[in-house]
Amino acid sequence: MIRVTRRPGLDPARGLIRWGNRVWPCRLGKAGLTSRKREGDRATPQGVVSVVDGYVRSDRSRRRQLKGKKLRHISQLQGWCDDPHHPAYNLPVQLPFPASHEKLLRKDRLYDVVLVLDWNMPPSRSRGAGSAIFVHIAPEHPQSGTHGCIALEPRHLSQLLAIADTVPGPIKLTIG
Repeated sequence: MIRVTRRPGLDPARGLIRWGNRVWPCRLGKAGLTSRKREGDRATPQGVVSVVDGYVRSDRSRRRQLKGKKLRHISQLQGWCDDPHHPAYNLPVQLPFPASHEKLLRKDRLYDVVLVLDWNMPPSRSRGAGSAIFVHIAPEHPQSGTHGCIALEPRHLSQLLAIADTVPGPIKLTIG
């Protein structure tokens, strides 16, 4: 089990990821951790979540699989619906898309590797309880938080994924 916690100090967006005897710094949502996640609150939800899918920019990353499962290639036509009023809320969508969404193909490096967490996913999805909660690459500015995701420096994410490949069973995170 991977444990994600807030790092002591004044910045609520600074976190730590622990797995066994390994510890990596990470970025959390700009508002820190919350037990009452709401769409747009910029907080990382507390709870136990699993990695259910993954995406990769094959032009920027050599990683193609995780735990023997192929990571999906990110294209210009991929997005993620973040509109609580749309039936595709918190699901991948094809672009162009009429409702509010996030593009997965970005100019920055944040989504070069994306792990999708099962936070607020169907069938138990709750409208407005948060969408697009991912593990991804950290922003270049170390003081930046995320919009609710967990972000690691590229080398730390690579180390975490290398260990994940060797451990049996699903990848689970305890956040909080």
